[in-house]
Amino acid sequence: MPIGVVRPRDVADAEAAVAVCREHGVPVLPRGAGTSIAGQAVNTAVVLDFTKHVNNIVSIDPDARTARVEPGVVCDALRDAARPHGLTFGPDPSTHNRCTLGGMIGNNACGSHSVAWGKTVDNVHELDVLTYRGERLTVGPGAPAAGAIPDALRALGERYAGDVREAFPDLTRRVSGYNLDQLLPENGFDLAKALVGTEGTCVTVLGATVRLVESPPARALAVLGFQDAYLAADHVMVVREHNPLTIEGMDAGLIAALRAHNPNETTSRALPDGGGWLYVETGGSTPEEAEAAAHAVARAMKPYGATNVVVSDPAKMRALWRIREDGAGILTRSPDGGEAWPGWEDAAVPPERFGAYLREFDAVLARHGRRGVYYGHFGDGCLHVRIDFDLLTRDGIANFRAFMEDAADAVVAHGGSLSGEHGDGQARAELLPRMYPKEIITGFEEFKAVWDPDDKMNPNRVVRPAKMDEDLRVFVGMPLLEGRPPELAFAHDRGSFARANRRCLGVGRCITGSGGVMCPSYRATGEEMHSTRGRARLLFEMATGEVITEGWRSPEVAEALDLCLSCKGCKRDCPVGVDMAAYKTEFLSQRYKRRLRPLSHYSMGALPRWLRLTARIPGLPRVLNAAARRPSLAKLAKALAGIAPERAIPPLAPRPFTSSASRGFRQGESRVSSVTESATHPDRNPDSRVVLWPDTFTDHFDPVIAEAAASVLGALGYRVEVPGGPVCCGLTWHSTGQVDAARRVLRRTLRTLRPWLEEGVPVVVLEPSCAAALRADLPELLPGDPEAAKLAPSVRTFAEVLAAHTDELSARSVRTDLRALVQVHCHQHADLGAEDDRAVLKALGVDAEVLDSGCCGLAGNFGFERGHYEVSMACAERVLLPAVRAADEDVAVLADGFSCRTQLRQAGQREPLHLAQLAARALGLDG
Repeated sequence: MPIGVVRPRDVADAEAAVAVCREHGVPVLPRGAGTSIAGQAVNTAVVLDFTKHVNNIVSIDPDARTARVEPGVVCDALRDAARPHGLTFGPDPSTHNRCTLGGMIGNNACGSHSVAWGKTVDNVHELDVLTYRGERLTVGPGAPAAGAIPDALRALGERYAGDVREAFPDLTRRVSGYNLDQLLPENGFDLAKALVGTEGTCVTVLGATVRLVESPPARALAVLGFQDAYLAADHVMVVREHNPLTIEGMDAGLIAALRAHNPNETTSRALPDGGGWLYVETGGSTPEEAEAAAHAVARAMKPYGATNVVVSDPAKMRALWRIREDGAGILTRSPDGGEAWPGWEDAAVPPERFGAYLREFDAVLARHGRRGVYYGHFGDGCLHVRIDFDLLTRDGIANFRAFMEDAADAVVAHGGSLSGEHGDGQARAELLPRMYPKEIITGFEEFKAVWDPDDKMNPNRVVRPAKMDEDLRVFVGMPLLEGRPPELAFAHDRGSFARANRRCLGVGRCITGSGGVMCPSYRATGEEMHSTRGRARLLFEMATGEVITEGWRSPEVAEALDLCLSCKGCKRDCPVGVDMAAYKTEFLSQRYKRRLRPLSHYSMGALPRWLRLTARIPGLPRVLNAAARRPSLAKLAKALAGIAPERAIPPLAPRPFTSSASRGFRQGESRVSSVTESATHPDRNPDSRVVLWPDTFTDHFDPVIAEAAASVLGALGYRVEVPGGPVCCGLTWHSTGQVDAARRVLRRTLRTLRPWLEEGVPVVVLEPSCAAALRADLPELLPGDPEAAKLAPSVRTFAEVLAAHTDELSARSVRTDLRALVQVHCHQHADLGAEDDRAVLKALGVDAEVLDSGCCGLAGNFGFERGHYEVSMACAERVLLPAVRAADEDVAVLADGFSCRTQLRQAGQREPLHLAQLAARALGLDG
């Protein structure tokens, strides 16, 4: 655990923090984005976190092709700033949208384009550094080379020159150890490059001048399929002859893990046939030139039996790259819930020996009874892998150590490096004597002593390292969770909340500034505790009980989870599959057992019950609407219900859909009301029955949506039926942790739906959050219930039903002028996907722009709860509201979620529509 964390506001602040640490003899750890997985970013030290404030691009010199940056600059921010000049920063690890330049310098990061542009060390010109003793130096080719530290290092280089030349492997991906080779005269005695990869053990980097490279304006991607990953590795040298930008590789196991993680995933089906693949990216001055280069690679590989797909469309390339970039997280879990870990994940060998190394590596795995799925930078001979180590038992840890030692010997035997990208940290530094002779290890110690004679900079890492198995955090256990079954099933974690708590490995995709849905509150506040990994970390520490000692009553965890919107964005966007909405439900359920709850849990948490009671009294909705318009009464009601005073109370519809739908229709023995009889389809299949689910929000607030849906379904030949009794997905109770109430509600719903479930009638749900709750949350609440097992797969979204009729929709659409801006509900993004929605809009002839990035911010009861208004609106202002303001007046705003529509209404934007209403309009059914 860190001693403390300092977020300097500027460079002077960082100097002051180090001075205080020096005064008290406290170790210092300068940290990047905290995405390291070799142990460099954790230590018993004061952590300096530059990401919050010291994150500016000071200048870009396009003529010199350099940039001056502060250490907290995110890699993608620099690449974006350089793009208008036709330049880029070459190293681009898979964390490029959140890792910082300071962190990349710390561990000598590489990325997928190292074949063309090298590692970070190859792209650093000068460094502005601070020693623990307070000395500021600028080091690099243009900096003064005199002084006590440069003089001592020059002498060290001369002393060890022969040993370095003999012992350092000739390898582009050598990252292990210190760069003593940069002290040699033939390498220009470059102290800046010598400091790259020192992992915070020598100095604090306060600024850097880095080199930029020309970025081809056009790219193409040739994906080559081989029988297995071995054959893919065997042929990288042939591909290298074509001078591509990238040669990445994947094993079939990664694709299996990807599909298990996200069953709705379709991108991987675009891969060519094979069991191992190479991604070969080419560049050019024009798209035609780039694509021609990719086709040339594909042709050259045909004699070797490679299948191929060549892609030049940027969107398709991004989708394919996401498969590769998410690998680090995806492979931490097997489809059956098994756990896999980093540790031995980025060794590198000369690329010409990579195929042979892979075969031997698999033999080492088998010898120790371990399994691993891999991918990596095949063109540079660098392998990434997650291995199913048992880190929970002493025997398992002994096996872990034995494997690591044998794996180190194997990679060294092939002329390789223990680390080819991620650095040594605590994970591998103990193994360095297996790679380097004793003289070099002594040289490393002397190198650190020149910069840090007090041994206070990130101690016990590269030099005199802690043992690789003595600080395994997962081994501490989780006494809070032992012997107590969780409230939810946690089926993907073998029924264990403890196992779910171990999902997060700090990959950090949740701390990006854009893209995807997670984590909206972090993007609004910028505070780590509001990120998915921050919350996961706090829950883990709560469960272990060492730092957070109050268990379920912990105020720290409650504070962090209070701003969790339960949007489920992390469930889809987190490559490890962390589901913070479910974890929050579990926490709230345990926290409030036999205790008074917040007012909002009783009001909004039980909202379906109150609305159902309201509907029983004719005219009451109008009375309540009138009262809500009276400021004094509204203020009192909001105070009693725990509602934010800034919020308006949404008006109720005069009559629920279920009331109007049942009037005039015969109640059958199966409690069915026929809503639509389509005279226009005399040849309709009598089995074309669907149940239209009357969710609480559509029923009581927007019944016109259900009417439009019934009209469209009827026009397509369906017999639409509505239940005669109450149905509810239980989401409001579930999201507030009232799981017993949610179960009671769902069991009553299942009894109501039993006639349809027995006959296999699909259930069409208009509200995305309800559809997601029935499909994903229901099995977690009622595992093993046979009727629940029938309902979950019977659920259809409105778009899923219409997607089976795209030809008919195209033929029947009477409007060709419709345009729409589409806000995808977060729960739909997480559990359902929006592919069918896109297909339906296209069939209807709607020119649609889909906003698939950013939450509306209301998120069910979240945005209505007292204290959440500011964050709720900040979330909406990130993507949704600016896009709506920028849209032309004739552009329909499509929002299937009631929360999204309410946020738009209360923000004073135009009246939003549901897909059912837009479909009715396009088909001329809107009257």
